[in-house]
Amino acid sequence: MGVQIRFLPDDVTVEAEAGEPMLQVAKRAGLSIPTGCLMGSCHACEVEIVREATPNAEGKMVCACITAVPAGRSHLTINLYIDPNW
Repeated sequence: MGVQIRFLPDDVTVEAEAGEPMLQVAKRAGLSIPTGCLMGSCHACEVEIVREATPNAEGKMVCACITAVPAGRSHLTINLYIDPNW
């Protein structure tokens, strides 16, 4: 079963499979997430997984280069923070 991934602030939605790398999903959606080390230590690719139940609450920050689409969800919203220095 697929997972609907919604990327903010561009409001782009794409279908993904659980376990698929977030960078790959973003690329398929036509979005670019900056990367540096590709090991999660530089945090250039940090994104926020939005809490659906409480939209105004802060979500969980993850490094997209080492994070996959989680299982057990039908949809997921990811807020991209783009740092112009990367």
